[in-house]
Parts: sequence; structure tokens; C-alpha cells
Amino acid sequence: MEKKEWYFEYQIRQNRPGLLGDISSLLGMLSINIVSINGIENDRRGMLIRSASDDHVTRLRDILQTMDAISLKKFRVPRLRDRLAVMHGRYIERDLGDKKTYRFVRDELGLLVDFLAELFKEKRHYLVGVRGMPRVGKTESIVAASVSANKHWSFISSTMLRQTIRSTLPDDEFSEDLVYIIDGIVTTMRAPEKHRSLVDEIMALSAVKVVEHPDIFVRETAYTLKDFDCIIELRNDENEKITYEMVESGFSSFDIS
Repeated sequence: MEKKEWYFEYQIRQNRPGLLGDISSLLGMLSINIVSINGIENDRRGMLIRSASDDHVTRLRDILQTMDAISLKKFRVPRLRDRLAVMHGRYIERDLGDKKTYRFVRDELGLLVDFLAELFKEKRHYLVGVRGMPRVGKTESIVAASVSANKHWSFISSTMLRQTIRSTLPDDEFSEDLVYIIDGIVTTMRAPEKHRSLVDEIMALSAVKVVEHPDIFVRETAYTLKDFDCIIELRNDENEKITYEMVESGFSSFDIS
């Protein structure tokens, strides 16, 4: 039988010596393999496991629920956030009012890159928005995630090195395997009509697109935030406010990503 992966997470109620060993021995007796394990937040431990027997997994869950030393919190087929939590030791923060908005601070760039890399592996139209103030690491994280996902990237508009505004693309840059990067401010406030036509063509492709400054992009175009599959917010610290007060038709600090 094909082996399936599962994720379970428990909170430690009695942190006694040998607790992890007992759980590991239980897994061994049920012929369940440990894929990865890590401490999560608030005295929790997360574990990815693999088993060819659903019955053994069900038995494991039932036994874990009877153990006094732990409190079982999650037991499910692993989601992306579960895999990243085990990898990095913490869960990605998600906006309580908008479940498709995820929040990061600059100290978590490694976690952000891994999260984006998984999104970039999509084989369909997938639209990501990235909010953040200048020089916080937006574009660098997008490029690093593209490399991690083993995908090429194409700047349609950008201010990473110098202002980029493209109006045409060669045939080999129209591909489902590319990550297209669009600066919402440059595209909507500084670019000619031919560039905007190219952006509309890119947006219709069955590929991954990333729009920096999505709020300006939707304000100046027919697109809406509902068109985005995922919104990333990146701050220097958790208290930083993302604002576009400095954006104007001329030069501003947003000319430097």
C-alpha cells in the first residue's frame, strides 16, 4: 500500500523525562515512520508521520487521546501551514478577519520564502499580492522563493535595481513555468498604455503572478482584492503600519523596493 502522511500536534501537560521516547516507541510498534518533528509554540510539539495503514493511524490517535501527559490538539492530513510549522517551529500568522491574508515580519524572511515557494509550485492561474513598506524585503523574498520553487521569474514592472517597465515579452517568456512579478505602483501610475496591455495579457495566463502593492493596483485597475488567491503582509516589526501616503506621480521612497 502507498504510504500516507499525517500531522499531529500535542500540548505537553506533564513534561516528564522520556515522554517523547514513549511516543516514538508507540509509533515504532505501529510501524509508523516519523518524517519530521519540532517544538511549536506554547509547549506544543508537532510531528509529521507516514504510514501505509489507516487503521494503525486511527489506533495511534485513539491512544494519544488517552495519555495524561499530553493533550492532543490536531490530527489531520497535513496542510501547508502544518509542514512549515514543523520546519520552522511556529505557525504563520493569519489575519482573523481575512483568512487569505498572512502576516510576516522581516526576521521571518526564511519562513516567508518557504511559504511563497510552496505557493509558486501551483500549476494554474494563481495571484499573490504582497504588501509592505520600501526596503522591507518584498522583491528579494519573491525572487528567492522562485529559486526555491525551481522556477524562473520575469519582472514585468519593478524598482529592484532600476525602474523596469516592459511593454513586450519574447515568446519564451510566455510560460506557465514562470513567476511574473508586477509592481502595482509602477504599472498603474508610471507606465504607458502598451505596458498595461501586456499586464492584462500576463494576468490572463495560467501561471503564477505576484503583484507588489496590490492595494494601489486594484485602486487603479478593474481588478479587485477578491481576485487575489493570497495576500502577504511584510513588516519591519509587528507594529509597523503599511501606508501609501508617500505615493505620488513623481519620485517617492516607494521607488526603491
